[in-house]
Amino acid sequence: MTPIAFAVIAALGNLLGALVVVRHARRGMKVIELFVAFGAGFMAAAVILGMLPEAFARDGAPLYVLAGFLAVHLAQHVLTPHFHFGEETHRLSASAGLSALAGLSLHTFFDGVAIASGFLVSGELGVLVFLAVFLHKLPEGVTMASVMLAGGQGERRAIGAAAGLGLATVAGVLLTRAVSPLAAHGLALSAGVTLYVAASNLVPEFQAKRGFPTAAAFFGGAAGFLAARLLLDSFLPR
Repeated sequence: MTPIAFAVIAALGNLLGALVVVRHARRGMKVIELFVAFGAGFMAAAVILGMLPEAFARDGAPLYVLAGFLAVHLAQHVLTPHFHFGEETHRLSASAGLSALAGLSLHTFFDGVAIASGFLVSGELGVLVFLAVFLHKLPEGVTMASVMLAGGQGERRAIGAAAGLGLATVAGVLLTRAVSPLAAHGLALSAGVTLYVAASNLVPEFQAKRGFPTAAAFFGGAAGFLAARLLLDSFLPR
């Protein structure tokens, strides 16, 4: 499979999350809540153990990591007036959905950059980064669709907005392959983006919740990364 194919699969996660919202599938929402915790653990491990060591082997990487981290905060919490990960349950203005789409599009674009950059290093890292991306695509779709609905938009527009996030991911893969600065520094930039999403978007969504399932999902996500890396190491070349 090519990086573009992996990006398309990841993009489908956005649509699936949106469908859970528009169909009011409460059982599906409970599963996605565990995906948030599991994905946060997996993404944190992927950044710290997979992406950063490879990125720091290149000149100037720490600056690009910081730039990616700060860019997501700028897009989601400075330029976007109302944003948080997870289902939106309060009434919003119609413009809130568009601003959330703009804020999330930057980060989903770098999801694609991350996938493409991982495969430029090795097949193993590419698959691991894809898994980290896919795991937060479901709650991402939930966020986008619920914000659109809370802003008075219809179900079609909610699903269309989630599809737009998926297209941004595919665009990230395509541009990484075509634009040499992204090919050179995309891994460092996307590592900063992924670190921000894991620590600042996903963890706050569940850290106030007490109970074994959420904690087990979070630590299980980190363990899942280690297990996946060991498994892939047996089948894919570095």
